[in-house]
Amino acid sequence: MLADKFHYTCSDCGNILDSGEIRYLCPVCQQKNTPEQPSLGVLKLVYPWNEIRAKFKNKPIWEALKQSGFIDILPINKLESFPYLKVGSTPVYKITENLDEKACELYVKDDSQNPTYSFKDRASALVSAFAKENGITTIAAASTGNAGSSIAGICASQKQQAVVFVPANAPLAKLTQILMYGAKLIPVKGNYDNAFDLSIEASDKYGWYNRNTAFNPLTIEGKKTVSLEIYEQFNGKLPDYIFVPVGDGVIISGVYKGFEDLLQLKLITKIPTLVAVQASGSNNLIINKNRDKLSFSESHTLADSISVTIPRNFFMARNYLNKYQGKTIEVSDEQILQASYLLSKNTGLFAEPAAAASLAGFLNFKKTNKLDQNSGVLLLLTGSGLKDLNATKTIMKVPEPIACNLTEVKKILEM
Repeated sequence: MLADKFHYTCSDCGNILDSGEIRYLCPVCQQKNTPEQPSLGVLKLVYPWNEIRAKFKNKPIWEALKQSGFIDILPINKLESFPYLKVGSTPVYKITENLDEKACELYVKDDSQNPTYSFKDRASALVSAFAKENGITTIAAASTGNAGSSIAGICASQKQQAVVFVPANAPLAKLTQILMYGAKLIPVKGNYDNAFDLSIEASDKYGWYNRNTAFNPLTIEGKKTVSLEIYEQFNGKLPDYIFVPVGDGVIISGVYKGFEDLLQLKLITKIPTLVAVQASGSNNLIINKNRDKLSFSESHTLADSISVTIPRNFFMARNYLNKYQGKTIEVSDEQILQASYLLSKNTGLFAEPAAAASLAGFLNFKKTNKLDQNSGVLLLLTGSGLKDLNATKTIMKVPEPIACNLTEVKKILEM
């Protein structure tokens, strides 16, 4: 374990816990959770910033951190504990096509190029590395698909066993990945929240290490690495706005955590404006953002990766958005699909609906918010369109086979 490298702080009550044992939620706040409001007690890792800054006082801190693989600000001891698969270092593209009517400088960061084709590999790689250093061989997770296929693939590369709980309606492509990676797949009659609760119960019984987001605090540490990459790829001059698809609130919290760490290192003085994008049918973070008495409604959206009835990282995400003046925006399923098509045909980047929500959110946002032509805008693309082909059926039509002659070819060309 890493008792001296960091400590945990509860994002709700401020309780401080050492890192001498495996921890999930704050034991004080966990007792306050109910089935209707199970979002309290998510832990945040805090590093000894004064010591880290002192360690690098005589050298450029960013270059030193980069050369060491950022090991000083990650909860593991050795880079060799990571899987050999290439996780992270995903590309940023400047979009010059007509997606935004030249309203600003538009970029996308394509995390579908991770090994299992989603952003979730960042968290899975770190959880797996931590498990490896601590002699843990079985990792469990609940997932609508991406986190499950991610931990399954990462575990396969690390010779670990993954046990994945999914809701019964998870997309076939993601289930296929999970099974092909050799994980134990456990479909649950019910939604993601049911699968989440059952995975924790089973982990307690069988002694598995649980990867669940908004439960295992290391997932946020894995996801924060995207912010470190953005800092590097933009040469320290961060974009003004970053649009992030939001379901349970862990990805956006991870992005905030990465930038918050950069603030602690005095490498930046300001966090970009993060815009949380939610599907209108799964907007529980947005509608409860300013409420004291929370009320969560049943999720209904084709963007399965951000389809969440109870945002498990609600309080941390809300705290970050309020602390750093983040924004929120809703998009309809139709807008998400149109954004996916717009992105694909103009850039060659095919994003799953949840990922395309970032573009849909940007297009909605600029209708009511004036953006300077020189504003830098970054969209996070969090998963490949091949993850969920069923979702695009309503906006495309495959032509019927034709007779083998040029007359028939002409008919299709003129459609």
